[in-house]
Amino acid sequence: MASRARVRAPELIGKGGWLNTGDHQYTLADLRGRIVILDFWTFCCVNCLHVLDELRELEEKHRDTVVIIGVHSPKFVHEAEHQAVVDAVERYQVHHPVLDDPELATWKQYAVRAWPTLVVIDPEGYVVAQHAGEGHAHAIEKLVEELEAEHAAKGTLRRGDGPYVAPEPVATDLRFPGKAVLLPSGNLLVSDSTRNQLVELAPDGESVVRRIGDGEFNEPQGLAPLPDGRIAVADTVNHSIRAYDPESGAIETLAGTGKQWWQGSPTSGPALDVSLSSPWDVAWWGERLWIAMAGVHQLWTYDPATGTVEVAAGTTNEGLVDGPAAEAWFAQPSGLAATEDRLWIADSETSAVRWIDRDLVVHTAVGTGLFDFGHRDGEAGQALLQHPLGVTALPDGSVAISDTYNHALRRYDPVGGQVTTLATDLREPSGAVLVGDDIVVVESARHRLTRLRLPEDAVRVESVAHRTQRAATEVAAGKLQLDVVFQAPAGQKLDTRYGPSTRLLVSSTPPELLIGGDGAGTDLSRELEIDPAVAEGVLHVSAMAASCDDDPENEYPACHVHQQDWGVPVRVSADGASRLPLVLAGMDQG
Repeated sequence: MASRARVRAPELIGKGGWLNTGDHQYTLADLRGRIVILDFWTFCCVNCLHVLDELRELEEKHRDTVVIIGVHSPKFVHEAEHQAVVDAVERYQVHHPVLDDPELATWKQYAVRAWPTLVVIDPEGYVVAQHAGEGHAHAIEKLVEELEAEHAAKGTLRRGDGPYVAPEPVATDLRFPGKAVLLPSGNLLVSDSTRNQLVELAPDGESVVRRIGDGEFNEPQGLAPLPDGRIAVADTVNHSIRAYDPESGAIETLAGTGKQWWQGSPTSGPALDVSLSSPWDVAWWGERLWIAMAGVHQLWTYDPATGTVEVAAGTTNEGLVDGPAAEAWFAQPSGLAATEDRLWIADSETSAVRWIDRDLVVHTAVGTGLFDFGHRDGEAGQALLQHPLGVTALPDGSVAISDTYNHALRRYDPVGGQVTTLATDLREPSGAVLVGDDIVVVESARHRLTRLRLPEDAVRVESVAHRTQRAATEVAAGKLQLDVVFQAPAGQKLDTRYGPSTRLLVSSTPPELLIGGDGAGTDLSRELEIDPAVAEGVLHVSAMAASCDDDPENEYPACHVHQQDWGVPVRVSADGASRLPLVLAGMDQG
């Protein structure tokens, strides 16, 4: 067996304590003898949610030797609230222990740079691998099998039940609902996301008329009426768009293969032959169904006349860049609302509200980027939101914003260019729908719909601005060596049968931060040049590597794609680093 670099694993520290352990507080010493996989995640991050799903099979298959521990490491202020983490663990059906680390103490100890990051610790307490991004479950399982054999032979492997203790279930009619839509009957249809169903409620918004879907849906979110009377459903974890007929009860798949889209997959074609990635909301606009494809930071469309889907806006790069739709950048678009001349977008990770015009040009109404957020009203250019998940078109041409992590309903007026607060004390509102003169808000973390009279006057709130507490990396001006570390899993090699199997894309905010080294290429190492006149900014790095089984006798080797996007806040200083290593898979030996 090949020798492995081993680094002693730092202790697990989190001010919020442990969840899913029956109140037991664990140390690494308590887990000695088990293979420990640390999953550094935060619940706003759709890539983190993908990894939770990727790990479920491994978690079940190796449950007597492997302990997965979610280290919750918040980006947004709201995510540092302990109850919010408790809610997220239930909402996303996390069935392993979670360490709540609101101050990023363990994140810093392990030198993590991105969500999600996976760290593998062997039964003797040493770090043996690190993986950033998605697509690593296969590689980790191979490593787990190696570690099981190695430590069984050494007598250092301890089998048995893990530390997971399931919380007591809570009885409510809805459980973390996502979105709602008004039916012609006056009833309300709600996506009951955690229970994997749709629920039809009476006009009072409380009485259950019927439940829809028994095994058909997986964490459904967005809903939108189609011209034929059916309701389009963003079936998020099934990576599909479904249609539900309220008259007959029939459910049909309109788009998606049921598998997640990966870089290199088709981006247009027959709708049932093209994979999607975590569609979060849908809206009918311009004779097509628009899809907020949160998983790849894009907008797609479905054309029922031709039965096809295609990318309509976004490059898959995560960030806030306006302009022609094909060149724009988004960051987990999660809410859509259509008017005659605009498609409004809640772009959650940039805490922004954006819109597309009829010429397919993307504009930003509120929001400045990935790391600035807060609760501030006033002129839109300086107003702040915190991870909004929904937008609702209002009769006067303005939009209501479900400002999720601020627990508020906000309003943006495009005529006056002002942002105001309509209501507060809403627990994680994720969408809203107009019902007569009222607006019905989906209070996701209170598991209910809340009816509000649309107020004429704004609520006054104390202004607050935040930046992510994630520390900036000190870098020197001038030459900066960027190394994306990738080691193919055991038994695999880079797939070079059809040319280079790696891709690296680098850019910066502001663009002036980089004098040289930006753009696309196939080498995972690159020399960047940092402008000494720019004090700070963000390096955007996107890396992909494809590896396949290393067996010349196998005509059809299994292949796997590994990919991650990093947004690395940097500060230019005289004694800053001249090398920036980012681990995609393996261990940095530099």
